[in-house]
Amino acid sequence: MTDRFIDRMARLDDLDALHRVMSRSIAQLQTEFLTPEQVTASHRVMGLDSLLVRDGTYFLVECGDRIAGCGGWSFRETLYGGDESIIAREPSIVDPSSGAAKIRAMYTDPDFTRRGIGRRILKLCEQAARSAGYRRAELMATAVGVPLYESCGYTPKTKLQFAQVGGVQVPLLRMEKML
Repeated sequence: MTDRFIDRMARLDDLDALHRVMSRSIAQLQTEFLTPEQVTASHRVMGLDSLLVRDGTYFLVECGDRIAGCGGWSFRETLYGGDESIIAREPSIVDPSSGAAKIRAMYTDPDFTRRGIGRRILKLCEQAARSAGYRRAELMATAVGVPLYESCGYTPKTKLQFAQVGGVQVPLLRMEKML
């Protein structure tokens, strides 16, 4: 039997379920790439910016009654970080003629990895950003996300950076792609 995946825009009543998926994803999928301390610190750096849901730019993919994955794009300046992260967010709007759409908060439930969920969400985000007039997209990749983004045509924009959380460095890579 083949799983049936359905994508849709996230709604505010999805927030609790989205937070659970993100928490599981960070806790389980980062372990091959980060130390236990870095995984713990990642929960303070990553997460969902609920403004993405309010802006109507956040997608999820469902399989039955479960969220298999989620991710979005933004027309705002903020590159990464969620409602409860330590990262400062900048809600000002990016001009599509000169700036880049931001790919944000991409997560796959650990039970649904290696089934094209991330690639599917990324394609939805890129199509929506292109339709909104953006010619370029950028993102801040976690170590686990870099292989997906590279396979989808993203290239590093800067050298590896580190978010500092209580003396722990969480590696991040800023990447971009022409749409």
